[in-house]
Amino acid sequence: MAGVLASVDQRTQLVGENRLELLLFHLHSRHFFALNVFKVKEVVKLPHLNIMPNAHPKVCGVTTIRGESIPVIDLRSAICMPECEKDSDSNLVITEYNRSVQAFLVGKVDQIVNTTWQDIMPTPSSVGKNHYLTALTKIKREGIEHIVEIIDVEKVLAEIVAYDVVISEDVLDKSIIDEFQGRKILHADDSPTARRQVSDTLAQLGIEIIPATDGQEALNLLKHWADEGIDVNKELLAVITDAEMPAMDGYRLTYEIRNDSRLKDLYVILNTSLSGSFNQAMVEKVGCNAFLSKFQPDLLVEEVQNRLKAVLDHE
Repeated sequence: MAGVLASVDQRTQLVGENRLELLLFHLHSRHFFALNVFKVKEVVKLPHLNIMPNAHPKVCGVTTIRGESIPVIDLRSAICMPECEKDSDSNLVITEYNRSVQAFLVGKVDQIVNTTWQDIMPTPSSVGKNHYLTALTKIKREGIEHIVEIIDVEKVLAEIVAYDVVISEDVLDKSIIDEFQGRKILHADDSPTARRQVSDTLAQLGIEIIPATDGQEALNLLKHWADEGIDVNKELLAVITDAEMPAMDGYRLTYEIRNDSRLKDLYVILNTSLSGSFNQAMVEKVGCNAFLSKFQPDLLVEEVQNRLKAVLDHE
């Protein structure tokens, strides 16, 4: 138990300080790509892959790691590059997203770098909407500066595993359904796929979603409203935030909200693809009101519905 608590404390301190670690790797090219270490379970040399008939074309096989069957996604193919070569440099990065485990076939794995979310840059708007990146950062090698492209894994997975936004009939409380009309929620997430999923789900209830692409943008909006004399606690039903975002992560956003007397009573829901035994500890440490794994429309609606009931009880 002491070891588990130490691990929880170490990781919550990392995210609470707006820091992250990135696993750098190549996709059989000179370019640097990255995934957040927080979602990486392990890295292994490419083992034997079993081909699955009629599998999604971006799934290049399945393998067994420590007794668990894991689908393997060709990451080059998944981001619309030619298929990945399988050679001595090939590795599997085994990850956990949205309560599921999958492996990504990559090339040479470089190293882990410790950085801050303030050093993570959003992708330029001029590159369009069809890319597979959530952000960019820079590293120096032998005096040369390199761009690192951070993969939008949620977009990759959403194109392989169909996520729907259908709300189960028995989830909705018909007695308060009309009370959702005109309610507003601020939603901060750097992934367009995640923003669309939340918006499409809650729009069915008549909720207006105000989007922000990172924690800093969300905080700027909140402070601007407060500076104009708007009572944000009455204006917003809740704030929904991702954990990992450029400029400011969701943990730091929550910390800043809790330390502003005008914002401190906002209801903050952490909506993240991170899963594991430490999430509740992280939520409690930074002061979020609730934690939800992404891409679960029924649970999202239940949480927002419960929040509305609490608000109605005090109105």
